[in-house]
Amino acid sequence: MKTKILLDEEEIPRRWYNIMADLPSPLDPPLHPQTGKPVVPDDLSAIFPMDLIRQEMSPERFIDIPEDVRDVLRLWRPSPLYRANRLEKFLKTPARIYYKYEGVSPPGSHKPNTAVAQAYYNMKEGKERIATETGAGQWGSALALATSKFGLECKVFMVRVSYDQKPYRKFIMQAYGGEVVASPSQDTKTGRALLAEFPDTPGSLGMAISEALEDASSRDDTNYALGSVLNHVVLHQTIVGLEAKKQLEIAGEYPDVVIGCCGGGSNFAGLVAPFVPDYLEGKKIEFHGYEPASCPSMTAGKLAYDSGDVAMMTPLLYMYTLGHDFVPPGIHAGGLRYHGMAPIVSALVREGIVQPKSVHQMECFEAGILFARTEGIIPAPESNHAIRGAIIEAMKDPKEEKTILFNLSGHGFMDMTAYDDYLSGKLEDYEYPAELVQESLKHLPKVNL
Repeated sequence: MKTKILLDEEEIPRRWYNIMADLPSPLDPPLHPQTGKPVVPDDLSAIFPMDLIRQEMSPERFIDIPEDVRDVLRLWRPSPLYRANRLEKFLKTPARIYYKYEGVSPPGSHKPNTAVAQAYYNMKEGKERIATETGAGQWGSALALATSKFGLECKVFMVRVSYDQKPYRKFIMQAYGGEVVASPSQDTKTGRALLAEFPDTPGSLGMAISEALEDASSRDDTNYALGSVLNHVVLHQTIVGLEAKKQLEIAGEYPDVVIGCCGGGSNFAGLVAPFVPDYLEGKKIEFHGYEPASCPSMTAGKLAYDSGDVAMMTPLLYMYTLGHDFVPPGIHAGGLRYHGMAPIVSALVREGIVQPKSVHQMECFEAGILFARTEGIIPAPESNHAIRGAIIEAMKDPKEEKTILFNLSGHGFMDMTAYDDYLSGKLEDYEYPAELVQESLKHLPKVNL
């Protein structure tokens, strides 16, 4: 019984898969935050390179991966597909559990899959600097790595609670040459205003995005980059699912259930998307997205137009949202602390193709510890949600044979404070109060009226 299935470097996909070509219904177009009219390419050209704008709006089913991008991806791709034999044995389940391990990338997560592409296209357009935000630090680390490969500077606004909880992520970004500040910061007008009104705020991705956008729009040499949510990010992440599909074919398997953790939706969508055409052609397969009960955009939010940031500088996206001014609690799965879900994932949920589920952080950390003690890998707190989901699916019927695939989106070696808090009894579950969600949703943009 094989433990891992490997592909050769030459088998790195040469094209990304664009699920927008196959969605049962077209995505609702992003709207301009001031006019309420559908966004056109020129509206985005101040912060994104034109190649990424084209990808964001492309109807093409496949888009070529530039060789310069594939060359950097060779540092860690193709990533391995593992059979979780020891976890299966512990659970006494006849289910076959496979996981795609994205923690083999230099920063330890799936995020470089899109960071490298975004840095390349910005370099190609002549930009010298990129501004961005980061929650738990995986995205900031990935972009700092990617910009170093293409000779760009990188400024990262890191959510305050993660900046304090996870200093080693900050050090990784700095080691790659990135500049990191805690958000809200004194570096932007938005940050200063937020600190004046909320001096003790833990920060949020919505706040950090506002700061990064302000920074990027104030300089001609700078563009903005986002690590999740947008269509071109999902596109770049499909390299995960494309590889996994080929690896399962080598194993003589096809998944009955595909699982991922969900914050902004990129790692989940990247794994799921290449399997969706099979589903649409009649293949029996389930897709489950697991999100934290403390930040439940799909399971407790509303499908509506909303801004991606607290200052409402981004285009309005049609997505499941908790409200752009929603400030989540400082749970340790910092990469899942976002108020909105990717429009592509939101559309898949709306169509009934994806089933969203929420779980509490205590049961997820319990699953992560079990995974570490059986499979040997200490998972990122975000990935623990996918592991918990895989265990739930495997144990639904103790006698049912099925194939489960999940995305182990990153390792947890930079998150040991979170594990220390769990093992020492300091963590507790938190379910965001429904009344506070409803209060936040009252502030949705007027285009929804």
